[in-house]
Formats: sequence, C-alpha cells, structure tokens
Amino acid sequence: MRATYIQEPQEWAAGFSFSTTVKVRFSETDMYGHVNNTKVFAYLEYARMEYYKALGFDLSSEAINQNMLVVADIQCDYLKQVFYDETLTIYVKTASIGNTSMDLHYLVKNEKEEVCYTARGTLVQLNYETGKGVPFLEEQKKLLLGK
Repeated sequence: MRATYIQEPQEWAAGFSFSTTVKVRFSETDMYGHVNNTKVFAYLEYARMEYYKALGFDLSSEAINQNMLVVADIQCDYLKQVFYDETLTIYVKTASIGNTSMDLHYLVKNEKEEVCYTARGTLVQLNYETGKGVPFLEEQKKLLLGK
C-alpha cells in the first residue's frame, strides 16, 4: 500500500535534504518489543524542531512570539517494525506552504536504509490571543522552502 501523498516514491525520497537521527530507547517499546506507535510522533516532532533550527527558522523570534505553529493534522504509515537500540534517520522537508499553513513530509529509515515509516502533517500558524490563522512572512516562506 502506498501513501496517497507520495506520487513517485523514488522522486519523493530524493527531495529530502535534511535529516537527523534518534536512537530507540527501551521505554519507547511496547510489550511486543517494537516501538510503540505513539512514540513515532515524538520522533517526528523532534525531527521537525531540528529541521526548523537547521533552516534558521527561529521559533523564538519576535514575529513568531505572538504566534504559534500547531499541528492541524498528522498521519503516519508504518511500513517496518523498529526495535530497541536501533538508530533511525528521520528526513524532513517542506512539501508545500500556503498563506497560513504548511505541509511537511517525513521519511524514516533504519540503519539498513530500509524505509520504516513515511508521514506527513499540516501545521498552521495561529495568533496566541485570537486563535486565528496568521500569514507567514515572505522571509519565513523562503526559509521553509530552502531558498
């Protein structure tokens, strides 16, 4: 089964330029010995924050301080079991960016370069006080698109 957000898998995978790694801790596994499905979302969150830092997208900047990025939706496709002590490489890219939202894609591989998870999620920039969408600044869009 192929995820609907991936049209051409090899082309899609080739579009990632950022990655970070995580090592699976014992506490992240379930009674079957593999990574609990909910822990994968924590890995994606960690990778997302590292991605922002690498791009220079400062979440503490004045423009962002009045606003927050919230996950509007997220989905993960589990393709291969992952176990304690494995090292995962998590790739992140901005797939698209709109006025107030962006779509991020994730690719997670194990040490054998096998794809374990693919994921995507929409994040929306909201004003802290009003809860309403706030447009991204042009310089933010450029950073997020790697330009």
